[in-house]
Amino acid sequence: HVQLVESGGGSVQAGGSLRLSCEISGYTRSSYCLGWFRQAQGKEREAVAQIHSSGDSPSYSDSAKGRFAISQDDAARTMYLEMNNLKPEDTAMYYCAARSRCTISTWRTVSEYDYWGQGTQVTVS
Repeated sequence: HVQLVESGGGSVQAGGSLRLSCEISGYTRSSYCLGWFRQAQGKEREAVAQIHSSGDSPSYSDSAKGRFAISQDDAARTMYLEMNNLKPEDTAMYYCAARSRCTISTWRTVSEYDYWGQGTQVTVS
């Protein structure tokens, strides 16, 4: 039974920083990919970043490049999203997700992910 649990969301002023965490349990595969997505009210869910379970090959959306950093701990049981220089347009529910197929060309595709967390709210004012 795979579980993903996000934490670390909150309210910050523009220019501030937040660090999101995603704890992963029950994933028995040794190789998989973990991603961060976000969904603003009234908008579609969009990809933010992805990382391989080995810690290699991070990918970022254009809006995240240069401001956000995805990482994971050595045991690959907790994934992080460090968000800096936050903007009001970053306001959204942030979700972590996991998939076993790590095709780089499809990392932004919501339907490619097998497991999802419940989300953590980020509000930037």
